[in-house]
Amino acid sequence: MSGRFLRRAGPGAIVQKLCVKTILERKLITEGDRVLIAVSGGKDSTVLAWALSSIRPALKIPYELAALHISTDFCSCCKKPALSARLAGWGIPFTDLFVPVIGRLKEGKKMNCYWCSTQRRTELLKYAIDNGFNKIALGHHLDDILETFFMNLTAKGELSAMPVILKYRKYPVTLIRPLARLEERQIIACAGERGILKAACTCPYGINSARREVRSRIAGFTGNSGAVKRRIFKALGSDKIDLFESLV
Repeated sequence: MSGRFLRRAGPGAIVQKLCVKTILERKLITEGDRVLIAVSGGKDSTVLAWALSSIRPALKIPYELAALHISTDFCSCCKKPALSARLAGWGIPFTDLFVPVIGRLKEGKKMNCYWCSTQRRTELLKYAIDNGFNKIALGHHLDDILETFFMNLTAKGELSAMPVILKYRKYPVTLIRPLARLEERQIIACAGERGILKAACTCPYGINSARREVRSRIAGFTGNSGAVKRRIFKALGSDKIDLFESLV
């Protein structure tokens, strides 16, 4: 993708172009796929839903879309009607699934982000399998991927990141991340252009100081340059680090 295009194109066009590029290069979506979008109501997953709906003519691939929102016992998600209406306008069926995350905690255990994430991912996979979806689309973007890589590197001593495509050995479902080449600021710009307002509740457990610190450090040594971030992303796709496709 040329720097000239990224400088001159509108935010929506940039999101569409980079999504199409990622999907076609990595074959994230193929003919006949049934794609379930995990939507929180936040900017990332909502922009993803708009993009996957709007790029169908460019992809020239027949595929189905639906969206799943997971509500919990600590988040009332009062803006779900707005999210449902927005998705309906894009031709995407919407389902809300309640998961008692806190209610599943064993006695003596405290609520944390990891526990919530595992419960949500389990229910997401179960719903997809039970309803015949073979792909699950997640709204993680370039900054998420780079932050995860450096967090794993510095905290765990591991060379690993969020794969753009993740296949399961045990389940007939594949996770895909079509926004992988997009910076968060590009997604924010697209949301502003398209009038996509946040419809997600603020999570009382979602403060992640470690991720904020890594984000600040990345901004420091990259100068917050999109070109530098994309070069790091390219390096992560080398044979040494299996970023683009993983099997678990």
